[in-house]
Amino acid sequence: MYLIGYDIGSSSVKAALVDADTGKKVSVVQQPLKEMAIHAPEPGWAEQHPDTWWRHICNATKQLLSENGISGSDIKSIGIAYQMHGLVMVSGDGDVLRPSIIWCDSRAVGVGQRAFDQIGHEICLRHMLNSPGNFTASKLRWVFENEPEIFQDCAKIMLPGDYIAYKLSGEIQTTPSGLSEGVLWDFQMNQPAKILMDHYEFDSTILPEIVPSVGLQCKVSALAAEQTGLRLGTPIAYRAGDQPNNAMSLNVLESGEVAATGGTSGVVYGVVDRPIYDPASRVNGFAHVNHSVEKPRIGILLCINGAGIQYGWIRKMIATSTPYSTLEQRAAKVSIGSDGLCVIPFGNGAERIFESKDIGSHLCHLQLNRHRQEHLIRATLEGIAFAFVYGMDILKEMGLDTGVMKVGNDNLFQSAIFSKTIATLTGASIKMIDTTGAVGAALASGVGVLHFSGFAEAMAQLQIIDEVSPDIANREVYLEAYTKWKTSLDGKLEKS
Repeated sequence: MYLIGYDIGSSSVKAALVDADTGKKVSVVQQPLKEMAIHAPEPGWAEQHPDTWWRHICNATKQLLSENGISGSDIKSIGIAYQMHGLVMVSGDGDVLRPSIIWCDSRAVGVGQRAFDQIGHEICLRHMLNSPGNFTASKLRWVFENEPEIFQDCAKIMLPGDYIAYKLSGEIQTTPSGLSEGVLWDFQMNQPAKILMDHYEFDSTILPEIVPSVGLQCKVSALAAEQTGLRLGTPIAYRAGDQPNNAMSLNVLESGEVAATGGTSGVVYGVVDRPIYDPASRVNGFAHVNHSVEKPRIGILLCINGAGIQYGWIRKMIATSTPYSTLEQRAAKVSIGSDGLCVIPFGNGAERIFESKDIGSHLCHLQLNRHRQEHLIRATLEGIAFAFVYGMDILKEMGLDTGVMKVGNDNLFQSAIFSKTIATLTGASIKMIDTTGAVGAALASGVGVLHFSGFAEAMAQLQIIDEVSPDIANREVYLEAYTKWKTSLDGKLEKS
């Protein structure tokens, strides 16, 4: 028997097949092969149609079954991970009313800030751990104010993963963890956030039925079985946003444990055992996948929008067809600190760590007779790493221990320059684990149907494939480079 896990991103959908007996990955496929388009009808907007995700789920599932010579009847359970903070709106007939406003859309920043000021900062933070910000609830209020006819026709809202579960089962559901990522969960009252719902003039009936993040949620319908090749009645037993799921996939479940990822944006995600918040709302708190009232587990999420997107942009500008491994080799020829060249990587919109300021991306201290391609490459990797270090200082202020950080074997952490810079400046030991979000979702679904006794058994096969330790001998050199970068950043912040 096998388990299937889906990971619905904004660039692609991944589907993983895991052997239920051994807990080991059998196969992972991606659809489409090229990145999915993100539509921006206006500056700062970002939309995708939910049916695009569903089409790729169907294609990926058929590919996974076909390539491995198995049938839908061989699948024991399904888990779903998904891009966080998106808004899906459907009519009473279950039809999508408009494209999804996804995670990187910034149109609702002003809406959320007004609500934060009007409700009161302390009330919002104490009850919801966050400012309403640019999250799902504020995106819905934007529709209420700007597209009233669509809001009027809306019977239910969902997060992206809820929509995929709906297409698989016909059931409209969500989870406390999902509602918390939309700032729609009240941690004081342990229920949907009536404070914000009332302020935004939302009726409680617009929210889906609430089910646990881990456990039997719904089952594959006849229509979905026909469209995907799955078996009618296959249990869907897990769903979570991509960052809580990434942490769970790395076996980061208990207080004091920390996970990180460095994709288009960068994230550090630490688990604590009580509802805490940053008074400036520079980081966000969400219900972790194993959160309960009796045993609180809150994920404190530090997000840096300008991360891998900065590295991808530099590559596109100066070395389009060059593999990242070759870029790493070139950058390694340059000394720590890139001979004074600094890259400020915050060119992907407003940054929460700067209290929603949008300072842009900057190249500082460029010397035309000295700096070459390899300096640009190293300075970019260092600049993104410095941004992580800057953000991790906020987590330390909140009492989180970042001494050990678990990461997957993908994205920016594959760069030795990037990883060594973070490890040296923070004192962290970075443990690289061979897993992915889709594999983690599959394993968690096995916990949900009681195939595994718990997460400990499900994650028992995880292996550390590399470990990056601080470069003690060169720490002062790293610190000097970081100090210069931070001085350049402070100058940009003062002008913004």
